[in-house]
Amino acid sequence: MDVYGLIGNPVGHSLSPPMHEAAYDTLGLNARYVTFEPAEDAVAAAVEGAGALGVAGLNVTVPFKQDVAALPSVATDDLASAVGAVNTLDFSGEQVTGHNTDVEGAVRALREQGDASLSGATAVVVGAGGAGRAVAFGLADAGASVRVANRTASRATDLAAAVEREVGGATATGGGLDALDGWLADADVLVNATSVGMESDETPVPASALHEGLVVLDAVYAPLETRLLRDAAAAGATTVDGAWMLLHQGAAAFEHWTGEDAPVDAMNAALRAHLDA
Repeated sequence: MDVYGLIGNPVGHSLSPPMHEAAYDTLGLNARYVTFEPAEDAVAAAVEGAGALGVAGLNVTVPFKQDVAALPSVATDDLASAVGAVNTLDFSGEQVTGHNTDVEGAVRALREQGDASLSGATAVVVGAGGAGRAVAFGLADAGASVRVANRTASRATDLAAAVEREVGGATATGGGLDALDGWLADADVLVNATSVGMESDETPVPASALHEGLVVLDAVYAPLETRLLRDAAAAGATTVDGAWMLLHQGAAAFEHWTGEDAPVDAMNAALRAHLDA
């Protein structure tokens, strides 16, 4: 039996187990997905121990994504190195490899559920934290011009500079949240990569700035219908809820580990069943 899993602290709320178990069941794979919650200062030992125990692959969640990316025992791919965070570990080779499927999750969600053409698009990302970094790098790597808005403007400008430095040919700009009105006027894509809207009926984006023709992804998935997505729908924009990003990052991890095409429909059904529970 192949064992895959998740390391984080805490992990009790994770929706990854039912999503991945549904994939194994659908394809008839002899595999299971389990969660691990090491102490915050024990991630290096946890990764080493997983390898010693024959774990085939791990997802990584907060607060360990940046710590894992810095481990000398992990060969991190170029994009994950640029982002500075790893959320997927593959133990199948001679050395553990690290990837960031949050990047792929956002891009796939926008392309497949939002029908967004990212090459040559103008994309606005709200938030310069871990999720914002992954989204900004993913969009730039897909050929979009990226504008990052953040409450602390200096973090947005630092992220934009990193995107331009690490992604060949990329164009990126950073600024404060007060730039959103102007930036969104001609934007094709908007991604909320903050937690605003998760615990209250708030939005980081003025409703008046949203418009028809915009594709709006909210990384928040609880609730599925955030105030931002309601405002976007009312403005005639195409909306993509955060569960699609969660689904597609999980599907990308599954494909790294198994070499099989992920059974996305089955994974999506399991994910949404647990979100609705």
